[in-house]
Amino acid sequence: MSQATPIVFIVDDDISVRESLEALISLAGWQPETFASAEAFLAHPRVLAPSCLILDVSLPDLNGLELQKRIAPDRIDMPIIFITGHGDVPMTVEAMKAGAVEFLTKPFGDHVLVSAIGHAIERSRSALDQEAEIQAFRDRYVSLSPREREVMALVVSGLLNKQVGGELGISEITVKAHRGKVMRKMKARSLADLVNMAARLRLAR
Repeated sequence: MSQATPIVFIVDDDISVRESLEALISLAGWQPETFASAEAFLAHPRVLAPSCLILDVSLPDLNGLELQKRIAPDRIDMPIIFITGHGDVPMTVEAMKAGAVEFLTKPFGDHVLVSAIGHAIERSRSALDQEAEIQAFRDRYVSLSPREREVMALVVSGLLNKQVGGELGISEITVKAHRGKVMRKMKARSLADLVNMAARLRLAR
C-alpha cells in the first residue's frame, strides 16, 4: 500500500495554476489529480496510497480552511499544503493549528513546493504503514477466543498467571495454555511486545 505511486491532489479554481502544478508534479514522478473546487474533491473516493493535498485557501463556495476542517480529523495520511495569493498571519496560524504541514504564499519557487511535497509524502507513507500495522493487530485480536481475550487483558495489566487464574476461576496451568495461544495468535515475541500491541489497539479504537 505505502509503496504505491504517491498521489498529489490539487484543489485550485485557477486552471492555469492547476495545469502548471500538474506538469511540475508529473515531472517529479508523482501522480497529480486536479480539482476546481472543494466539492469536486470531496466527491472523489478515498485512495489508499501515499498522498498529500495542495489546497488553495480562496475557493468558491467551500474555502480551503473549511475543507481542511472537514477532512483533517480522519485523513492524517493525507497532509495538507496550503497555497495562497494573499495569506495573512491569522490565516496561516489557523491552518497550521489544524494540522497543515506547509503554508506557501504565491509566488513560490518550484523547488520549495517539491520539497514540501516530498516531506508530506513521507509523512503520509509513515501514517499508512502505522494504520496497516494497527489493522494487522486488530485482525489478530479478532482471532482470539473470548477467554483468550480475557487472559490477554489481565496479563497486559500486569497480573501473574496465578492471579489471572484467581480472577477468572481457572487453574494456573489453563492460564498458561491460554497465554501461549494468545502469544502465538498475536505474534508477540515477548510480554512487552504484547503490552505494546494492547496499547496500540486501545489507541486505535
